[in-house]
Amino acid sequence: MPFKTRLSVSVGDLPDLYVLDVSGISMSLSTLPLSYCTNVHPGITVDEVIAGLQEHTVEAARLFGKRLAAGLWLSSPVVNELSGSPLGIERLQAVLAQNQFICYTLNAFPFGDFHSERVKEQVYLPDWSSPERRKYTVQCAKVLSQLMPVGVEGSLSTVPLGFKDRQYPADFRQQCLAQLLDLARFLDEMHDESGQVIRLAIEPEPCCVLETTPETLAFFDELFAAAESENLLDAVKRHIGVCYDICHQAVEFENIPESIRQLTAAEIRINKIHITCAVELNDAQVNVTGREQLESFVEPRYLHQVFAKLPNQEMVSVTDLSKELCRQPVSGFEQARDWRVHFHVPVHLDQLGALGTTRHELKPALQAVSELLYAPHLEVETYTWGVSPGEAPTSLADGIAKELAATDQLLNELRSGS
Repeated sequence: MPFKTRLSVSVGDLPDLYVLDVSGISMSLSTLPLSYCTNVHPGITVDEVIAGLQEHTVEAARLFGKRLAAGLWLSSPVVNELSGSPLGIERLQAVLAQNQFICYTLNAFPFGDFHSERVKEQVYLPDWSSPERRKYTVQCAKVLSQLMPVGVEGSLSTVPLGFKDRQYPADFRQQCLAQLLDLARFLDEMHDESGQVIRLAIEPEPCCVLETTPETLAFFDELFAAAESENLLDAVKRHIGVCYDICHQAVEFENIPESIRQLTAAEIRINKIHITCAVELNDAQVNVTGREQLESFVEPRYLHQVFAKLPNQEMVSVTDLSKELCRQPVSGFEQARDWRVHFHVPVHLDQLGALGTTRHELKPALQAVSELLYAPHLEVETYTWGVSPGEAPTSLADGIAKELAATDQLLNELRSGS
C-alpha cells in the first residue's frame, strides 16, 4: 500500500481555517468552522434538505455571526435521489456555496424518516450486520466526497452496530465485522483514487450493542484482529473510529476524560465529537418537583434511555423514560441519588427549572480532546427541539445560534487556556 500523507492546504478564501493535522505533531481543537447537525430538520427528499438549510440554517448562521459548517443528515431516500441525479448534488453544492457553508461531515446514523411520529428503536435499523447499512454508508461517502472542500477530511457518524434489546443470530458480530471490513476497503480505495480521506465514526449510545467504553474497546479489539487477518489493519485504523457523543457517555456516568484516554491508548481514532448535553435529575429521592417536571419529557418519537447510579456505584437503567418511572421509581431508581436521561437538551443551558443538565461535562471532555495528536470534527447535535417541553425559543434558528455561540465561547476558552 502506498504511503499516504496529509498536507496543509488553503481552501477558497479561508486559508487559516483548513490547516490539517500531521501525525506526531501536537494538535489542539479543530479550527474548522463549527458544525451543526441538520437532523433537527425533516429531510426525506433533497427539496426538504435544501428547505431546512434555507429556512433555518441560514438564519442561525446570521445570528451566530461566524462561518458555519452544515453537518448534513441525508436519509437513505435522499442519498438514493442524489445518486440518481447529478442535478441534486449541484443544487446542494450551490446552496452551500451561496451561504458560505462548508460540509465536512454527514450524519449517516438515521437511515429512514427521523421525524416520523414514532422513531424509537427503529433508528438503529438496518444494523451493521446488514449489507443495506454498508450500501447506504458507501452512498453517503460518495455524496460527501462531492460536497467537502478540497484538502479537508470527511467523517460519517453511524449506528453502534445495533440495538441491544433485539434478538440477533449467533454470528451477528462476525457479520458486522465483515460489513465494516468491506467498507474500510472501499474508503481506502477512494483514498487511493482521489486522495480524499473519509472516516467512519461509530457512535456508542445507551442501550445499544456498543454503549460503554469497555464494550467499544472490546469490539475494536475484534475489529483490529479481523482486519489484521485480512491485511487491512492500516486501512481500518485510518478509516474506522468512533463518534464520541458527550451526552451518551455522560448518561452512562462515565469518566469522560478517562474514557477518551482509554480509546486513545487502544489506538481507536475519535473521528467526530458530538457536543451534546443530557437531562440530569439530582436528589431524585426528595426532588419531587424535578420528577414531576421530568414527566413532561416523555414523548412518543424518540427513545430516552434513563440511567441512575446506586450508592454502591452499581448502575440501573430503563430503555425509555416513562411517567410511571417518574411517579413511582422502582427497580433501584428509588435508591439512586441522581438520574441521567438521554434527552438532548440545548448545550447552553445548565438548568431546566428543577432539572439540571450535563453541561458541566463539556469542558473536561473537550479539554481531553484538545490533548489528542489530531483534531476530531466538532459538531453540535441537538435534534430534539421539536419535541422538547417548556417555552420554545423565539425561533429554531435563535435556539441553534445560542447553542453555537455558547459552544464557540467554550472552545475559545479552552484554546486560550482559561
